[in-house]
Amino acid sequence: MKITIITVGKIKEKYLRDAIAEYSKRLSRYCKLEIIEVADEKTVEHASEAVEDSIRSKEAERILKYVKEDAYVITLEINGDQLTSEQLAAKVEQLGIQGTSHLVFIIGGSIGLGKEVLGKSDYALSFSKMTFPHQLMRVILLEQIYRSYRIINGEPYHK
Repeated sequence: MKITIITVGKIKEKYLRDAIAEYSKRLSRYCKLEIIEVADEKTVEHASEAVEDSIRSKEAERILKYVKEDAYVITLEINGDQLTSEQLAAKVEQLGIQGTSHLVFIIGGSIGLGKEVLGKSDYALSFSKMTFPHQLMRVILLEQIYRSYRIINGEPYHK
């Protein structure tokens, strides 16, 4: 299976880049992984809703350039479904059984995803009602994808 993670913004912190590299290496034995970073828009403090919508639309345009028609799109949203690691593994496994060969996970920028991206989503996933920095979310997502493959393959993982 091919897994693409499309994310807004770059990772500046070395410790996060190191963690991303480690999980990318671990995942290479289970799937073909691609991480695509699109540029983020500068967001001013106390921006109006119209300005925030404009920012989300610009970021959405950049994101959607990389979404292929045959891909199953999972957006990370605070109001999405919250799954256990086992449930996420079951979902990934079931999609593969059904013939899905390309999963795309999308992580928005600091003010979330534009309606254009949300409209392309096949599934909304939430890791928590809490808000996480989108740079850290990339590490968390990679770890959970890795954990999913360990579960699917009946390999030990830390509970």
